Amino acid sequence: MNFSVTQWQKRLDDLRVAHHVPGASLAVLADGEIHELASGLLHRGTGVEATTDSVFQVGSVTKIHTATLVMRLVDTGELDLDARVVDVLPGFETADPAATGRITVRQLLSHTSGLTCDFTHDTGRGDDCLARYVEAAAGVALDCPPGTAISYSSVGYNVLGRIVEVLTGKTWDEAVRDLLCAPLGLTHTVTLPEDVLAFRASMGHLGEPGEWPDPAPSWNPLPRSSAPYGGQLCATAADLVRLARLHLDGGVAPDGTRLLSASTVAAMQQRETHTPDHWTVSSDGWGLGWTLYDWGGIGGFGHDGATIGHYAYLRVVPAAGVVVALLTNGGDARHLYESLVGELLSTLAGVELPPPFAPPTVPSTVDIGAIAGRYRREGVAITVEGRAGVPWLRYEFVDGMAGLAPAIEAELVPVSDTVFAARVAGPFSGDWMPVVFATLSTGTPCVYIGLRAAPRVSG
Repeated sequence: MNFSVTQWQKRLDDLRVAHHVPGASLAVLADGEIHELASGLLHRGTGVEATTDSVFQVGSVTKIHTATLVMRLVDTGELDLDARVVDVLPGFETADPAATGRITVRQLLSHTSGLTCDFTHDTGRGDDCLARYVEAAAGVALDCPPGTAISYSSVGYNVLGRIVEVLTGKTWDEAVRDLLCAPLGLTHTVTLPEDVLAFRASMGHLGEPGEWPDPAPSWNPLPRSSAPYGGQLCATAADLVRLARLHLDGGVAPDGTRLLSASTVAAMQQRETHTPDHWTVSSDGWGLGWTLYDWGGIGGFGHDGATIGHYAYLRVVPAAGVVVALLTNGGDARHLYESLVGELLSTLAGVELPPPFAPPTVPSTVDIGAIAGRYRREGVAITVEGRAGVPWLRYEFVDGMAGLAPAIEAELVPVSDTVFAARVAGPFSGDWMPVVFATLSTGTPCVYIGLRAAPRVSG
């Protein structure tokens, strides 16, 4: 099917306005050709228009850049997937000495190491920032024991970034530039804020759902040490498609250079773990870096990302040879993704995205006692209790994250015995936030919010 730029430009324009997204960039690989579209404004305050060569913050989609670098090292024999991290990084430590000796590179890639997610630590702008971050993270508690469950981990990806530095002798930024951007022709992918100045750059916007948002108070408050997990990298939508195309084409760059072996590419797309929470990022499981999807029997892979006011979506359908990247700078980005990317994947690849997460019209009755209790992970305390016979959630930041944001309190509406919906809207949760109860392989109950596992510490 021929890709109609005119048709899809109109859909992008119309849906962007309908969902109050200030600006968006879209790139689609179809029939072997990359098509680029843009719409709206990069900054509602200045009125600068979004163009196809504008760069947006891509957030955690950066984890694919880091994973690809790691797998290049695996391919060359410089790194073993099942090596213990302590054997690669002798100074690596966690708050649990026993766990420290068990965590492997494979577990870091698949988010099964137990390392937590929400540890942001500014170690300055020097080239040693990542080494200093990994050292500072040594005292941060794990979400769960290694290998017992998936728990989305940005700390783990920073450790991977440091492994790249140690084995290549380059900073993570240099490794991205030399080992990915140069051979793939990613001319509009940069990792340092000062390099963004060479391009038209998007500003994030914040506001209430259903209204036009205003420019965020800062362009990007995240430190350089956050880069490997997704705090700094900026790119065009087309450059994200080019990175994904490497994996679609079996590891071969456009000029015929092999950057990854076919077996390594396939391994990255193999399921390493399932995800009890199928809704936060629409995932069916996780591979080595890639989020995995099952769309009614049609497999795919991709990743989502977010920074302040920026929301990114990357989807790949191998059977159809289709890649879609959507970058946005605020507003109801989740609804734009569901509408626009849903239509694109349906038309180009025969894929039907699942309906938005929501509770049934008539909720079921559940035993509150089975889920009630206090749950904890690093920086977060979650309380589940019954109030007048209704399940209720309190989610608050504690310890080093105390005061980061107000506590969230919401009624839990049953979807099933283990899945609940909380009316907490967000760019990745839609109108309802999934709250999923599961059990670690150790037998300890836990709750998933935002794909992070928090074990129950008291009943």
